[in-house]
Amino acid sequence: MVLLGFSWVDVIIGMLWVSLVVLVLVIAYKKLLRRLSKGDFKKEDYCVLENLEMDPVTGELPFYFTSEQERTVTLFLQDENMNDLMEIVTMECKVGGNIVRFDSSVLKNGTYFYCLKTNNQRICKKMNVLHST
Repeated sequence: MVLLGFSWVDVIIGMLWVSLVVLVLVIAYKKLLRRLSKGDFKKEDYCVLENLEMDPVTGELPFYFTSEQERTVTLFLQDENMNDLMEIVTMECKVGGNIVRFDSSVLKNGTYFYCLKTNNQRICKKMNVLHST
């Protein structure tokens, strides 16, 4: 018997291949979870960049991030196509919470990404700028 041009043997072999691929992906995912839970990922090695409290944004913005150790960080903006637009600040951050204030009036209305970069990470978050007309 033929189903849409494939024999039953072809269909069964195809289902076995799909099952094998899913099994390999599940095993890889479990290994990744095990690795992360063993402490290979150290929270203190990374900063946490918080979301902005308002959306859309206008006026002065407080970019807030935390760090569990002193390190050099760069905060910068990208346009909606993820092209670097401007550097806001490069600084030595302190342990705990850090706030960088930025006047969004220098930006046109639109979508932007604010990004934080250290020597081992880069994190970006989306913001929409909307100035009243």
